[in-house]
Amino acid sequence: MKADLLRNLEPYKRTATFTDSTVPAGLLADHSTKGGIWGLIQVEEGKLRYLVTDPRRVSTNEVLTPDSAPGIVEPTILHRVEPIGAVKFHVEFLRPPLPGRESSVTDKGEGS
Repeated sequence: MKADLLRNLEPYKRTATFTDSTVPAGLLADHSTKGGIWGLIQVEEGKLRYLVTDPRRVSTNEVLTPDSAPGIVEPTILHRVEPIGAVKFHVEFLRPPLPGRESSVTDKGEGS
């Protein structure tokens, strides 16, 4: 499971909170993260469609809500989002710990 792969990663960056009217156009089109960089799409209010469009993966179409698990963005895998009405969300980026440092991320359980 992808969530298991996140255990040894550490958060290093977070976007601002976006709304349906402020979401950058780049997030609405196919895009990807760099190698080694994972993302967690966290919906704060409303609903957001998360689509994985990369030909290297099975296409997925998930509706994310504040009560659902975050959308997991794999490194280099093409994806996009689509607001479903009014929504607020942000993306947290994770990476392997820098050399000489252990991850500060602890296991908070499923869906945290």
